[in-house]
Amino acid sequence: MNKLFPSYRVRLLFVAIIISLVSGQTVFSQHEGHNMPGMQKAKSKKKVARKKKPAQKHRMGNMPGMNMPGMNMPGMNMPGMGKAKRASRKKKPSQKHQMGNMPGMNMPGMGKVKRSSRKKKPAKKRQVGNMPGMNMPGMRMPSASPSASPQTHTNMPGMQMPSASPSASPQTHMNMPGMQMPSPNPQASPQQKMDMNMPMPSASPGAKPGAMDNMKGMESMPGMGGMNMGPLMVMMGNDMGIRVGSSDTNIMSMGAMGSGTTWQPSSGPMHMYHKVAGDWLLMFHYNLVAGMNHQGGPRGVTKAESANWFMPMAYHKLGKGTLQLRAMFSAEPFTFPQGGSPLLFQTGETYRGQPLIDRQHPHDLFMELSAQYTLPLGERGTWFTYFGYPGEPALGPVAFMHRMSASENPSATLAHHLQDSTHIAFGVFTTGFTYRWLKLEGSIFNGREPDENRYDFDSHRWNSRSARLSVMPNPNLTMQVSYGFLRSPEGQEPDTDIRRTTGSIQYNKPFNRGNWASAFIWGRNHTSSPVEVHNLNGYTAESTVNFLDKNYLYMRLELVDKNELLRVGDRALLHIADDHPSFRIGAYTFGGARDVWNTDKISMAIGSDVTFYSKPAVLDAIYGNHPMSWKLFLRLRPGKMDMASMHGAHGNTGGENKPPSP
Repeated sequence: MNKLFPSYRVRLLFVAIIISLVSGQTVFSQHEGHNMPGMQKAKSKKKVARKKKPAQKHRMGNMPGMNMPGMNMPGMNMPGMGKAKRASRKKKPSQKHQMGNMPGMNMPGMGKVKRSSRKKKPAKKRQVGNMPGMNMPGMRMPSASPSASPQTHTNMPGMQMPSASPSASPQTHMNMPGMQMPSPNPQASPQQKMDMNMPMPSASPGAKPGAMDNMKGMESMPGMGGMNMGPLMVMMGNDMGIRVGSSDTNIMSMGAMGSGTTWQPSSGPMHMYHKVAGDWLLMFHYNLVAGMNHQGGPRGVTKAESANWFMPMAYHKLGKGTLQLRAMFSAEPFTFPQGGSPLLFQTGETYRGQPLIDRQHPHDLFMELSAQYTLPLGERGTWFTYFGYPGEPALGPVAFMHRMSASENPSATLAHHLQDSTHIAFGVFTTGFTYRWLKLEGSIFNGREPDENRYDFDSHRWNSRSARLSVMPNPNLTMQVSYGFLRSPEGQEPDTDIRRTTGSIQYNKPFNRGNWASAFIWGRNHTSSPVEVHNLNGYTAESTVNFLDKNYLYMRLELVDKNELLRVGDRALLHIADDHPSFRIGAYTFGGARDVWNTDKISMAIGSDVTFYSKPAVLDAIYGNHPMSWKLFLRLRPGKMDMASMHGAHGNTGGENKPPSP
């Protein structure tokens, strides 16, 4: 028995060793099988639960400032959205999104990031904010929540990315048209900031206003065609536009708006107030010049006076087009000296039954009451009709008081009645069309000059007609040629008609803290009556430069033919038998002004100028050898519209910067 006992214990120990070896081999084979190709993973309750949990959709959500209407990007196919490499199967690290090759989004540093193990280096949050190239106040993008799934997308309101299919794999491509992203950088750190140099496409002009109110500074980004400030107003760089109906491409430039239906360079500054009131866009402009006017020589006088006008406007979408209502009033019948403003060698119209000589007539109390309706024609054309009573027909350049080249000069041109005198006509109907940079229009109107009663409405037959062709090849340049037949324009000479031809070039050059506007104008009157015929020409060159914001220098050079300078007594004194002798007169004005009070609401300046004249020697007995005139004045008008602040103050992107329509 004692001999057998040790043998029994040895046998039990031997059996235990064998069982341990067998069990250890089984456990070893199970662990080793995880890394063998083709070996299917053993399912556990925990793994089954993870398998059933669907991948969370990308929710690029609620990023402040990214409220971008119009950025509907269907089919967001982003190549490179593959799985991140994993170093350990024990813990599944969060995957990085690789947003590669998205056209228009230059985002270096968005490549795959290699990670060794979640144990050694925990997954870090995606740094979506602080993207170089998108330095935009209001676009702070919050980091993803630590508890968010690695597949969580960022939801940008307005970018409206289609939700990924729940069954979509992490390698699903998201192609965002127009938003290019470079290929991911494999060397990028997970903490590296993402560079988003995004030339963002313009949103639909029909987008709801205010949808980008949180995106201050977006206006300075390349590719931002304009800023939509409501259903009508659209910012286009340094210009303000009015949408034609619901058109996305037909925009009327406010900068190009002259008198009547004329064009001037759209790149010039604007001085007006604006307000959006419901579906209406309201604007208001005025100009008031008051001071001393001294005209030299034997026929000169010194008077205190004020030249002025006030101009409300309203725009409203009507049907498929846009309605413009405009009025202009002047207090000159009350603020000019009796008989008109002293101006040597000026002629035109009458006072107390006598022709005005050496005087500029006052404008009527009602200078314009007009309505214009514009319809889109295709993508880049418009058709329009204009009615004014009073109004301005399609004849001549922009009237002198509205030209940028004469913005600081308070005097009328001596060639006024050869170039733009029809800007107050009591009865005008104009129609025409535009196509891109070209406009062709025609008018029928009352050609009679306003009478001496400056407060009423005149009534005469609409028996005059005109046509005008205008061209604007770029925002800095406009040109026009026009022809008109004026039936009986002068009340004292009812049998005399005028055939007027005009041509003009207007150019504006914007630069830092100022601009330089110039104009060259020619006008010709062919007057015909039963007894005589005359041809009179007027040439005007004028220029105004604004520099360092507050300073202005201007000049005007004129050569004009005048045949109404002499009364009966003057002709007798000079021994001239001709009833209408013609003389070539030169006037050369040089002046300057400086703003002394400037706010966003009002601009006040003090200015002065001096004028020298040339004339035939035969007129020395009446006008003296070397007459000279001067003016000292105070000018008041709305402050210059700050387009940069208007971009920042208003919302969503709008129309493209296209050549204006009328």
